[in-house]
Amino acid sequence: MKLGYHLGYWHSGPPEGALEAVKTAEELGFDSAWTAEGYGSDAFTPLAWWGASTKRIKLGTDIVQMSARTPTAVGMTAQTLDHLSGGRFVLGLGASGPQVVEGWYGQPYPRPLARTREYVEIVRRVIARDEPVTFDGEFYQLPLSGGTGLGKPLKSTVHPVRREIPIYLAAEGPKNVALSAEICDGWLPLFFSPKNDAFYRAALKEGFARPAARRKPEDFEVAASVPVIVHDDVEAAADLIKPSLALYIGGMGAKTVNFHHDVFARMGYEEIADRVQDLYLAGHKAEAAAAIPTSLVEDTSLIGPAEKIRDELARWEESVITTLLLRGDAAGLRRVADVLG
Repeated sequence: MKLGYHLGYWHSGPPEGALEAVKTAEELGFDSAWTAEGYGSDAFTPLAWWGASTKRIKLGTDIVQMSARTPTAVGMTAQTLDHLSGGRFVLGLGASGPQVVEGWYGQPYPRPLARTREYVEIVRRVIARDEPVTFDGEFYQLPLSGGTGLGKPLKSTVHPVRREIPIYLAAEGPKNVALSAEICDGWLPLFFSPKNDAFYRAALKEGFARPAARRKPEDFEVAASVPVIVHDDVEAAADLIKPSLALYIGGMGAKTVNFHHDVFARMGYEEIADRVQDLYLAGHKAEAAAAIPTSLVEDTSLIGPAEKIRDELARWEESVITTLLLRGDAAGLRRVADVLG
């Protein structure tokens, strides 16, 4: 199992020590470094800025929100970063949710899977540069239908380093996971648990079995962001993670549409997820975090003394996961890398 470093998205500003941590990840032999975006910092700029100080490590987005940019704009940026990094870029895409898509970007959210299918196809055409890009889809038309009539098919002026840049899809529900196996080169799960491995394998298998599937299971990447905290006190380690879990289960989505809540419900924590959501949406954030049992944290994280983490790592190595994406500062990465071997 490979290791990657996940910087995430910014909160009030740039994370302190990020450049040192990225350099440390490369020094330690990590396979990849990843950035993200919510509704503040973007994913591409920090990746380019910090990635410029590296030579080998892959540079990925986990994730770029599709509603934020047209597919041709993402294709342009992917080509640019691939050139600047010498062919090390990995494009991680995600649909996000209706609160962000419609509230922040002012774009329609319905039918995200169908939109994703069209989006990925256009990005691939831009990067391949085989011919001027045209597309007559339900959601995207190139040239635009019903405009001035002056639009013309165009081909990127930039010749690609690689005619195919790896595209990974962030997905939580079974249909979207299957879509990642069908049209992409990898899957970016959030809140993965080895106890749900069979569920996800079945979803991926459905995608791989489709006639147009690009990959086989053996050459498909699954890079999961997994909290790893080496700490003598398991409960204290869990308490460091619970507030973030409460945010996602309770606040990252509406009461009726929260895909993160649904992940934990499928994991067997539906009643707990409901309570966390009720508390969080009522403004009781501390109580929401306190309502999360340590067992839930342990199902989706590696926490506790080094010996415990090493023992539990076998479950992850036997799962569909190919890369563990770690977080933390440079010192934390060194410690975790030592424990994980």
